[in-house]
Amino acid sequence: MPQSTLPSASDSKVPEGSKKTRTIISEDPCWTLSLLPRLSDLCLQSIANNFEEHPLFEQLSSSQRDFLQQRLSPSLPLHVTANLIGDGVYWKRRCQQLWGLCDVSHYGHSWKRMFFERSLENMIELFIPDVSDPGNLLDMVHHCRDFVKRLRVSQLLTPVMDPQRVEEEEVASDNEYEGPSMDHFDFSILLQKLSRLEELHVVYRVKECGMNFEWKMFEMTDRDCESLATALESCKTLKVLRLHQSHVDDKKCRLLVKHLLDHPSLRQLDFSHNLISDKGARAVAKLLSRSSLQELDMCDNHIRDHGAKAIAHALSNNSTLLSLNLRLNRVRDEGGQALGEALLRNCTLRHLHLGGNEVGRRTAAALSEALRQNNVLRSINLSCNSLGEDGGRALQEAMCHNTSLTECDLRLTQVDEDIVSSITQLVWANQSSEPRQDQEKSGARREVDEMRDEAQEFTG
Repeated sequence: MPQSTLPSASDSKVPEGSKKTRTIISEDPCWTLSLLPRLSDLCLQSIANNFEEHPLFEQLSSSQRDFLQQRLSPSLPLHVTANLIGDGVYWKRRCQQLWGLCDVSHYGHSWKRMFFERSLENMIELFIPDVSDPGNLLDMVHHCRDFVKRLRVSQLLTPVMDPQRVEEEEVASDNEYEGPSMDHFDFSILLQKLSRLEELHVVYRVKECGMNFEWKMFEMTDRDCESLATALESCKTLKVLRLHQSHVDDKKCRLLVKHLLDHPSLRQLDFSHNLISDKGARAVAKLLSRSSLQELDMCDNHIRDHGAKAIAHALSNNSTLLSLNLRLNRVRDEGGQALGEALLRNCTLRHLHLGGNEVGRRTAAALSEALRQNNVLRSINLSCNSLGEDGGRALQEAMCHNTSLTECDLRLTQVDEDIVSSITQLVWANQSSEPRQDQEKSGARREVDEMRDEAQEFTG
């Protein structure tokens, strides 16, 4: 009889790599046992799908947590994830879903911190007084209070007033109506609850206001100042405060300083690009005497000689300030001379910026005296002033005795180019001789090796 022509198992076309894992020849010759997901993965996927109803995370191993973070929905409510899921891939996915490309290096390489800081900033910037529900913002604060270290608020919206209501109030007030309230976001409901906040950057303005432009959109009101000052006083962890381009005048400056006196942690204060004059400068001088400020920026204000003298008096008795920026004020020679004389007694200031202050020869002479004795100052900026040849020559003579100054900006100061060149060379000499802490040991070893090589060449 003819032999059977049925195909044997060995004749079926099966991928070579799958023969070892197959136990039954199925109808699909490409099927393998390796295509089946592991039971543990199926369980973890089930946990991810039902995470909101049954959150399970801390009981898992490290590898299981990583697997879960890759698969959890980025739309889960924060009351489920905020305190349960630590920093990692999950928060990275949420950040990239909201903002696309993200630079986490500006947030201490923490995706979780980045998510909560940017989310809170967006809520503040889009908060409309008397319209937005503060409860939503307070709920966010409840979840992020332990993760927010810095807030950079680039705009604050003003209330939206009903035109009919405004007209009724105008009629009822018998022409004494002053217009709708323009108060912005009230920081007093927020800062005290952020237990780890260290930096606050605020600008009172409205971006892209279009045809609705009003000057009041770009300035801090009195009630804004009161609420912010109270909030700052209650925020004991704050180290950096930047409040610029907000039309802060002397009255508001004094109120803010009043609540910042004896602040336990404030180290940097930036009141640049405002309307602060001598009265506000005297308040800031008082703050220098009753705080531990390390950086003070009063650039582009209306400070004149009396305000500069007050700051100079505080500077002469200060032992913490490292940087003072008075660029684009009008301190003139009386104020500049007072600051130069203060450096004879101050032993901590390293950076001084007096650019664009209408200072002249007397200021240069006072600074030259300070440079002869002060070996702490590292940089001076006197650009856009009228020092003249006498002022430049005094600085040149002083630099011959100074070994600490590594930056000196004398652009547009009416100083002879030869004198500027000479001062620049002396500054470069100080730069080359300045020890570098991060390469001190290797540099010393290199010098020893070079000396040995030179000695061998000389003796050889």
